[in-house]
Amino acid sequence: MDALDLLTADHNRVRGLFARFKEAQENDDTATMSELAAMIFEELRVHTAIEEQIFYPAVHDLDDVADVVDEGVEEHHVVDVLMEEAKALDAADPRWVAKVTVLIENVEHHAGEEEEELFPRIRQVTGEATRAEWGERMERMKAEEGAPTSADAEGMSVEELRALAGEQQIPGRSTMDRTELAATVDAR
Repeated sequence: MDALDLLTADHNRVRGLFARFKEAQENDDTATMSELAAMIFEELRVHTAIEEQIFYPAVHDLDDVADVVDEGVEEHHVVDVLMEEAKALDAADPRWVAKVTVLIENVEHHAGEEEEELFPRIRQVTGEATRAEWGERMERMKAEEGAPTSADAEGMSVEELRALAGEQQIPGRSTMDRTELAATVDAR
């Protein structure tokens, strides 16, 4: 799978978790918020690792994107700090919700910036084979870390994937093809 498509799929899976968190927050459902926060933290841990260990080093010196990559690393640091601080608080503490909300806002900004600024530039200066090789390495690392991968959705029909994407509140699911759905949903 193309590395840029894989990273976008990760972003969309986390966006689905964010939507579910916000819904639980509106319903004052602290238990669900806590479960979803743990899932968000794990998704972000693995996602930042594949970006920092595979993607960012590969693209850092391409097409004058070093500044965007360096900023991305710093944004990851901010998210790491917010996650650690949130983990140290009880979910009933109002500061916990505030920290998770700020984390969500930071991640949404970061993902949008990558998708709008970084990914198009990388797509222009790299070939499909290179991005596919990065994507394979990322999928292997995700599997090693116990994160969702496309392989988890093997054998599922498009209808099953679309239904799961609906349950997980994945944005853009109605326009995704089978490959995109398989990469985006958590089919474990």
